[in-house]
Amino acid sequence: MAYVRRIVIEPDPVLHRVAKKVTNLELKLPLTQQLIDDMFATMHAAPGIGLAAPQVGVSKRIIVVHVGGEEETPYAVVNPVLGEFEGEEEGVEGCLSIPGKIGDVKRAAACTVTGLDRDGKKFKLRAEGMLARCFQHEVDHLDGILILDKASNIREAVPVQSSDATEKEESLRNAAI
Repeated sequence: MAYVRRIVIEPDPVLHRVAKKVTNLELKLPLTQQLIDDMFATMHAAPGIGLAAPQVGVSKRIIVVHVGGEEETPYAVVNPVLGEFEGEEEGVEGCLSIPGKIGDVKRAAACTVTGLDRDGKKFKLRAEGMLARCFQHEVDHLDGILILDKASNIREAVPVQSSDATEKEESLRNAAI
């Protein structure tokens, strides 16, 4: 059974620390598996499209990502490493740990993510678009970096149904990363 955990909010110090690598033994522990289940439940309940373990107060290198509906694959990646960056795009991002704020962040348009899946098997994925952006955002959390450290034009989030929302902001579908 998965539980919704409390999301840690800026300026909590855990958000600014480099998270610790997860050992193979740790990954097999029921507490770590429960953490991954809880992270998915917490992310979906928020609602969000990505969550890093530090955002639930656990300084471990674990992220979960689910950018789409039921047809899209949800990912849990342990000790993720990004590489093979291509292109650059600026996009609007929000963050579950910085509620009510959004900003414009430049990120690679595509990247490769490697690490371990929740079963300890090697994981490698080529990501593009919103999926690539989400992986980069979550790995930043593992390195103690927030969108406040990278974003330009930080501003109050405007609800999507408001006529004041720009087309760019509407593309977020009200989902925080």
